[in-house]
Formats: sequence, structure tokens, C-alpha cells
Amino acid sequence: MSRSAHPAGPRHGDVLPEGHYLAPPSDLNALDPKIWAATVARNAEGVATVGGLDVKALAAEFGTPAYILDEQDFRARARAWREAFGADADVFYAGKAFLSKAVVRWLREEGLNLDVCSAGELAVALAAGMPGERIALHGNNKTPDELEHAVKVGVGHIVVDSYQEIELLAAIAERQGVRQPVLIRVTVGVEAHTHEFIATAHEDQKFGLSLTGGAAAEAVRRVLAKDGLELRGIHSHIGSQIFDTAGFEVAARRLVGLLAEIRDEHGVELPEIDLGGGLGIAYTSEDDPKQPAEIAASLAEIVRRECASARLNAPRISVEPGRAIVGPTAFTLYEVGTIKPLEGLRTYVSVDGGMSDNIRTALYDAEYSVALVSRTSDAAPMLVRVVGKHCESGDIVVRDAFLPADLTAGDLIAVPATGAYCRSMASNYNHALRPPVVAVNAEGARVIVRRETEEDLLRLDIG
Repeated sequence: MSRSAHPAGPRHGDVLPEGHYLAPPSDLNALDPKIWAATVARNAEGVATVGGLDVKALAAEFGTPAYILDEQDFRARARAWREAFGADADVFYAGKAFLSKAVVRWLREEGLNLDVCSAGELAVALAAGMPGERIALHGNNKTPDELEHAVKVGVGHIVVDSYQEIELLAAIAERQGVRQPVLIRVTVGVEAHTHEFIATAHEDQKFGLSLTGGAAAEAVRRVLAKDGLELRGIHSHIGSQIFDTAGFEVAARRLVGLLAEIRDEHGVELPEIDLGGGLGIAYTSEDDPKQPAEIAASLAEIVRRECASARLNAPRISVEPGRAIVGPTAFTLYEVGTIKPLEGLRTYVSVDGGMSDNIRTALYDAEYSVALVSRTSDAAPMLVRVVGKHCESGDIVVRDAFLPADLTAGDLIAVPATGAYCRSMASNYNHALRPPVVAVNAEGARVIVRRETEEDLLRLDIG
């Protein structure tokens, strides 16, 4: 499938590219469990349900567009990651995928740690009761205030990203009279097979300190020389939406090589190695992600083998799944508005949301699936492009999909696998109101992040 990028501007009516995987499905009413939250099904009337609640009732109560999140599925996926890695490893949920106070409580209760990368994310974590020692702070340009606060509240790990940060953080820690545990973010020269914009371990990018240029080794020397810093280990992140562990194997080999150099030069065996996140999910039926148990076994074996070769004790492994936990657990529910057939090309289906609630299609050329969920249909499939209501030709939610030919205004359609990044990256473009996040569990549905109102917009505009 295409992963090429293009400017988020005009791209009119291009038909399916040659060799594209998409073909009319054999059953337009089927909801592939690979791409939908675990409790999603259809009831006897053909209406899609989640947690036993039908989407027509959810739309009536909470409005559209809305992100509908399956709490049972979220908790099950979180547990699966924790259990797969066991007591000798740490799982840090990557809060940038989607964060709210309810999510933090679920993570805390399910035994996961939390990775944050801003003062705002840290504030949400602390407000929801996540202990500081179970939080890791990332970022390539942390401010002095962010670092001051992180040290003050006892953040368990700060992942340092530059020489400047090492000096700043050491001074802060010494002033506060503490010894702050840190990891050093290393760029290992591995470019995962993913979109150019989300491949983060090659050399020409903003994150980390290079292995090949000696910057990582120099960072180690500087951290070890600081009384206020405790070097716990090395951190790496090779990209996002990755479907195999081959890139992790290369990264682990290079990280273990650095650990061996640190032992030989400084006489220190570091106890931790963080392999980051980035494992992919199924956005379409063609995607085939690995399960947490398989990933855990593979990563543990890679690190064990490389450490044995280097005559090192195997360090404690950390991983940072975000999308892999929350992504499949939510879908975005829309109401259909304008339907515009373009003879010989496709039909444009406009919904009451758009790029303000899912920027990923425009930003990354991301691919999504879509289904009619307020009813079933025996009509023939029609090739559609699901678009939003924004004044922007790049306002595309699902670039190519099939929906029933009898689709009409007022129908409800849903886009699965929108739990990660869609709400986190949502905007007020055209002064759109960001949708609510509605969590569904055995007790019913409740808003965990409310819909914005016009009053919210006007409250910020002080005139």
C-alpha cells in the first residue's frame, strides 16, 4: 500500500492507483475484528454495538462526531502487554497517543507505567494519581520549568536528549538535593520501514544523540561526571507503525555494543535498556500486527542473545506501546451529510467532522477503513472518499473505501482504529469544536473528555 507523502493541498479525484490492495469486500456489513474494538458487533436489527450499546443510541445521547472508546478492550490490551513482558520488564504507555485522567487511572490499576513528553501530559498524569516514580519524561527541548517540576515531583526517569539538557538537569537536581535517574536517548542509525515523517532513528532528525558520531558516548561521559544524575540506561526509538522486530534487532545489537563500551571504558554495567515503542496496529484488513506475547518473546531473546555475545548481564527491558494499546480500542462516529457522485471516479461522502478530528490522513497519507453502522444494507458497493466539512481540499478522512450505494444523509458511519493520535492531534481548524471521548464499559457509557463548546472558544478569545 502507498505510504508516500504529499502536501496537504489539492489532490483531486485521483482513482485507485495501479496495484492498490483495495477491492470491493464480499460483505459490506461485516465488521472485521482485526480492526474494530473487541466488543464491537451488530445487533439483531443490524445496528453496530459496542459494549452492548448501539451506536444510534450513543449518537442520540452524545452527538456526532464522537470518539467511542471500549474501556474493556483498552484494559485487556494493557494487561496483555504487562503480562507478556512480566515482572522483569517495564511497560510504559506512551501518553502522546491519547491521554486523559480516566486513561491514567486505568493504566495505574492495570500496573502499567506512563511516558509523558510535556508539562501538560505530566499534569494530567499527576492529577489522576500516577505516582511520580512510574512516570518517564521525554522530549528534545524540555524547558527549565518542565525539568524543575519533573525533578520536584519525583519523576522516575528523565530521558535526556542533548548535552545542554544534561548540564541543565544536573544543576536542577543538585539544587534540589536529589540524584535524578536518567536514560540517554540514542539514535542508532536504524530507519524503520515506515512513513518518512515518523521514522525517528536515522541520523538526520531532531531526536537523540548519535552512536556513529560519538555523541552518545560523550553524553555518557558527561552524565557519569554529574553528581546530580544517576545514569540508569540507554533509550532508543526507531519509528512508528512497525510490523516486525527486525529493526529492533539491529537497534538492540548497537545499543548493547554501547553498553559494552561503557563497561569497558567506565567500569559500569548499566541496568536498563529502553527499546521504545512504535509497534503497529491494523487500520485495514490487510495489516497484520504481532501480538504482545510474540513481541515480548522476540525482544527479550534479541537482548539476551546480544548481551551474551558481549558478556554482559542482560539489562531490564522497557517498552513504550501507545498506539498498540489505545489505537484499536476506539472508533470515530460520524453522521453523513452531503453525498456527491463524480461520474467515472468515485462518490464523495461528507461527514460532520474531518481533518480537525483526524489529521493523520492529510499529514501522513494514513489509510483507514469505514463502515455503515446505523443499519445493514444489501446494496452494491460504491467506491467512496470520506471527507470532512472543512474549507480545505486536503480534508480527507478515508481516502479510498467502499460503502453501500444506498447510503443517504443522516446515516451513521464509523472509522475504526482512531484511538491513537486522533484526539491528541485534534484542532480547532475553522473553529471546529473538538469531539468528546465517550468510554463504554459494562456499566454503560460516560464522557471522559467532554465536547468543546462555542463558549470554550470564546473564553480563550479575550478580544
